[in-house]
Amino acid sequence: MSILCGLPLLECVYCLACARWAWKRCLHSAGHDSETWGLATAEEFEPVPRLCRYILAVYEDDLRHPMWEPPGGYGINPDWVILRKTYEDTLGRAPPYILYLDHDHSDIVLAIRGLNLAKESDYAVLLDNRLGKRKIDGGYVHNGLLKAAGWVLDAECEILKELVKKYPNYTLTFAGHSLGSGVATMLTLVVVLSRDKLGNIERRRVRCYAIAPARCMSLNLAVRYADVINSVVLQDDFLPRTATPLEDIFKSLFCLPCLLCLRCMRDTCIPEKHLLKDPRRLYAPGRLYHVVERKPFRMGRFPPVVRTAVPVDGRFEHIVLSCNATSDHAIIWIEREATRALDLMLEKDHIMEIPVKQRMERQETLAREHTEEYKAALQRAVILAVPHAYSPSQYGTFDEQEEGLKGHESQISSSGESSFGSSRKRMSKENWDELIERLFEKDESGHMVIKKSHRND
Repeated sequence: MSILCGLPLLECVYCLACARWAWKRCLHSAGHDSETWGLATAEEFEPVPRLCRYILAVYEDDLRHPMWEPPGGYGINPDWVILRKTYEDTLGRAPPYILYLDHDHSDIVLAIRGLNLAKESDYAVLLDNRLGKRKIDGGYVHNGLLKAAGWVLDAECEILKELVKKYPNYTLTFAGHSLGSGVATMLTLVVVLSRDKLGNIERRRVRCYAIAPARCMSLNLAVRYADVINSVVLQDDFLPRTATPLEDIFKSLFCLPCLLCLRCMRDTCIPEKHLLKDPRRLYAPGRLYHVVERKPFRMGRFPPVVRTAVPVDGRFEHIVLSCNATSDHAIIWIEREATRALDLMLEKDHIMEIPVKQRMERQETLAREHTEEYKAALQRAVILAVPHAYSPSQYGTFDEQEEGLKGHESQISSSGESSFGSSRKRMSKENWDELIERLFEKDESGHMVIKKSHRND
């Protein structure tokens, strides 16, 4: 219309916005996302290459006669595989997976494969969602992934409970790639919220490794569960950076240019601080590990470096214009680069000849630093006014908070479509305000703290 009038103002503004967006994207490299993060250690990163190989093993039809094993093999003893489920077994309700009892590492591992482009059932899981459709534990999650996780837990609850009870010193690890990473993340969330289903397993025994993770939970949940969920991203991987809901991408394949134009305008005109305040917006979950092995305007690959943090803002919010954006999503490349990175870490530790006692002290220090970083992330989420985020100082220590949540977790019960569903009764606003006024007071800094008369209750 404006062109017909001889005043193409709207078109000029749109072109300038697109040019600005493209210029910023061209200058933005994957290394910028994690340039302020700390370096990961060999102790914390050790499970990643191993779990990648376990996920790759799910693709095999016969583990005793593998056809696609990576150099060095899968590292799996076929006799320790408790069960394996295919698409026929899951009826398309969840991706295939294996349950492996890893005696070498004292670990019970449930590994889930990634998206199968030839299976309609996998697309059905992705498309079963819309923004703000499913809420749990004060945040929003991807509905289809949550239902798939509920199906897996319903199917394997008894055997997992038996293994957890039989091996009390073993950890319970959920690992997945791409679509499987979302299912593994939701499975971890459900297990932590309903630990009584697995014999009241301690939270510290549960952990998740989401390889090339999907954005599947709101920011407050992504930060709150960073003590049990870990996400691994290789360099330019597109999926953790794709803020557009997955279901919208697949529904818009016939009008993808329109979708990209709208995304361009949104990234240009809406500041990130406003996006943080959208409670329905989904993010990559938990603690992030970023494997960086290329540098901007350089050819070839460099020795990989692994950086880690629990970020609140700047959490892989921008797509990287790179020819490797899709190849970096492949589990084969992630396993290869993660193995190289771990080998370099171990080689550096060997050169330094760290004594066993100092190594144990470093592990304790690392655990302490992770706890402090976790608390700092929760506090920053409150400062940035992330919806439904709270500061740990309001509720005492994390141990006290975990004990206080037991009553809440016991209320998570089975529903018709999955292993969860809240039966809590809503309190009226007046009763809630009265309860808050009776139990809490403001300290000198203005924070809400428990009254002294109730701290020993």
